[in-house]
Formats: sequence, C-alpha cells, structure tokens
Amino acid sequence: MKKIQLPLTDDTIAQLHAGDSVLLSGTLITGRDAAHKRLFELIEKGEPLPVDIKGEVIYYVGPAPAKPGHAVGPAGPTSSYRMDKYTPALLDRGLKGMIGKGARSQEVIDSMVKNGVVYFAAIGGAAALISKSIRKMETLAYEDLGTEAIYRFYVEDFPAIVAIDAQGNSILVQ
Repeated sequence: MKKIQLPLTDDTIAQLHAGDSVLLSGTLITGRDAAHKRLFELIEKGEPLPVDIKGEVIYYVGPAPAKPGHAVGPAGPTSSYRMDKYTPALLDRGLKGMIGKGARSQEVIDSMVKNGVVYFAAIGGAAALISKSIRKMETLAYEDLGTEAIYRFYVEDFPAIVAIDAQGNSILVQ
C-alpha cells in the first residue's frame, strides 16, 4: 500500500504502476457528466475555466447529502467512460489524475501517456466506506448542478488502485 500526498507531482506519477494499491491524502476536485460538458464548452470557446485544473486530480462522483457530523454522504465512483469525450481536452490543460470506475477509451489512454497522467479506480459499491476518508467538502463551481457541481474534497487515506499508469499500462479489460 502506497501513501500518496495530493496534489500529485510528476515524480510521484512516474513511480506509480498499474495494480498499485494507494491511499490518497490531500485535496482533489470532483466532477461528473454535466460539469465536464460545461468545462469542455468553455475550452472550445477559448474561455477561462471556473476552476484551475492544472495539477489537480478529479474524482468522478456525485456525493449524497451529508448526515450530521459527516463531510459528505455516500460518495462512490461513477462510470468513467461517460467523461471520455471531454477528458483529452482537460488532460491537455494540466489535469494530472482521475478517479472513477471502469475502462477508458484508447483516446483517453493515449492522452494520459502524452500528458503523464494516472487513472485510479475506486471501489464501486463502497460509497459509504469511501465517504469516511472525505474530511471536508466545499463547492467550487456550478452549484446549480447539485450533486454534479464541482467540489473540492479534503481526503485522508482515500483507498484506490492505479488502474492505468502514465505509461498506459492497465489492469482493466478493454
């Protein structure tokens, strides 16, 4: 089990290999389909993004409302393939990591290799367990999207597996 401090550095990414189990601590951002679509549209128009994604890790999640005493409710990963059409444009703008579940397209993998990016898999069906590693949450953009808004999570020992490393090696069946 490797303990990884976020944000990711290029040196840390270079030391991660497909199949490594990791515990992530630090900050990351969240976003799902609707937020990705809006970010992509801004990129296409040449307009600035509402969130600086350079160096960030994005978690594909729509967290449930928090119960008293908790930062968030259940916060399990969503299927990553739904973001694939937007992902290369975000990677080209400095996104360094992604967390989700499931396989990625060859276009995304090629863009990951080009940009030195890592893709982590979180355990589907473990939303309640994952939420225990999220210490704090704040809204960054697109509050009107509700659970699909872009949030910043402060995480401690967030469990994940390196599904695809920066060399394009994968543990996933394509």
